[in-house]
Amino acid sequence: MRAENSGKLGVDIFSHFAILLSNMAKKSSVSKFKTQAQMFKALAHPGRLLMLDELSRGERCVCELAALVGSEMPTVSRHLSQLKNAGIVDDDKRGAQVFYRLVTPCVMNFFGCVASVREKSQK
Repeated sequence: MRAENSGKLGVDIFSHFAILLSNMAKKSSVSKFKTQAQMFKALAHPGRLLMLDELSRGERCVCELAALVGSEMPTVSRHLSQLKNAGIVDDDKRGAQVFYRLVTPCVMNFFGCVASVREKSQK
C-alpha cells in the first residue's frame, strides 16, 4: 500500500508540475501578445501612420512632422511618444529640436499587407 501511495504521489507531483509549466507557457504567450497589442495600439491612428510613412524616408524633427499632419507640436510629441514606447521609433535631441527616426522599418511591411487586404476586399 505504501508503494501504491508513493506512486500516486509521484503522478500527482508530475501532474502539478505539468500544470505549472502549462500556466507559465500561457503567461509567457499572453505577455508576448500584450507587447504586440501595444504596438498595434500605437499604430491605430491615421496621424501616427502618416508620420511613420514620412519617417520611412529618413529622420525628421517634430516641427516637420507637426506641419505634415497639421497638428500642434505637443500633440505630435504625444503621438511620437506612443510610437517610441512601442519600440517603433527613437529620438535624438539636438539643442532645442528633437529628431525622430524609424527603428523598426519592418512595420512598413504591415502597410503593404493592409493595402493588399483592402484591395482583395474591394474585388
